[in-house]
Amino acid sequence: MSQHSILIVEDEHTLRRLLEYRLGKQYNVRTAANGEEALERIKEEVPRLIISDIMMPKMDGFALQAALQEMDHTKAIPFIFLTAKADEASRLKGRRTGVDDYITKPFDIDQLLSRVDRLLERTAQFQNQLDAKIGQDFSQKLMPKKMPSAPGYRALFHSAPKEHGGGDIFDATQPRPGTYFITIGDVMGKGLQAKFYAFSFLGYIRSTMHAMLRNTSSPAELMTRVNQVLMDDPPLEDTFASLLLIRWEPERNLITYANAGHCRPVLIGPRGAEIVPYSDMILGLDAGATFKDTSLVLQPGSALISYTDGLLEQVMKSGEQLGEEGILQHANSAYGKADPVQSLLTSVLDDSVESKFGDDVLMFWLEREASKDRQSRGPAPRWFSPFSEGTES
Repeated sequence: MSQHSILIVEDEHTLRRLLEYRLGKQYNVRTAANGEEALERIKEEVPRLIISDIMMPKMDGFALQAALQEMDHTKAIPFIFLTAKADEASRLKGRRTGVDDYITKPFDIDQLLSRVDRLLERTAQFQNQLDAKIGQDFSQKLMPKKMPSAPGYRALFHSAPKEHGGGDIFDATQPRPGTYFITIGDVMGKGLQAKFYAFSFLGYIRSTMHAMLRNTSSPAELMTRVNQVLMDDPPLEDTFASLLLIRWEPERNLITYANAGHCRPVLIGPRGAEIVPYSDMILGLDAGATFKDTSLVLQPGSALISYTDGLLEQVMKSGEQLGEEGILQHANSAYGKADPVQSLLTSVLDDSVESKFGDDVLMFWLEREASKDRQSRGPAPRWFSPFSEGTES
């Protein structure tokens, strides 16, 4: 049975029961004997479609439609009018008031069912187009208008929302000269609801950073505060998010990050690719959760690759998900290419079951240019304790 809810408003008992029986085989059907009863049913649940008689006691069909037009949450409900009146005046009045269809009694039940199907299909198409437009608007607001830039570096970015988009977020800000903060995250959920929460969540992150950067530049301390805000704010109390917060200081070639359950980044260079270690609990689970800073010096010719789980969970021809090992393999193949991000994504799709990604995919590639006189096999990255920030000597 379809999950679409249909409200039948008809004062004739026999016809009302017949319509309930026939439509009830395909839809979730409720009934009312007049317009006043219909308004009470609509308070309980807003239907996807109303099939209403015109001539009824207490409140007729036109009065019911007029009442629903006064309320924002009911004014767009599609209407099919049933009437024994075949005169053109009633039909024209129905058209003027926004009636979607008009059927004169007696009618063929199969014809009514066909019209119901077409009207619900058309309504669904319109809703999908509207959702796509809203999702696109949110996606544009959740992504930066330009990439951070610094001498000796290049920053590459790719974002491809699936359908209406989910909860992937990315932000790049420069709160003070010489220091950038990169935010990559994923709010749990799919579709427009996740997109809305992601938009709200990114606002929390930005305001928290703005308030705290006067006293600290530690990603871990910022992450701790974001988690507390997420736990304390009722509208987002059931929202969970993974988040990677990176502080990048290009003049020192220093990257410091805190990771709250997000996909672990990849560090790649002439010596190959490896997973950057350490991750803490995702945000929104524990108000007392703590986070730690991890630092590394990005060597010439090396790049830090960050991504969301849409890439990690892509199903490959082997039947397995890509996973971290698969990302390392494809990152090695893409390293040194003119557009390594596109090369990596194309390579993954070539080995995938489907020719497109099954979920939102976001990737950020931050690369330090190689020195002209450096050897083909450079030094390994320099790591610092995850319990305290390091400095380059």
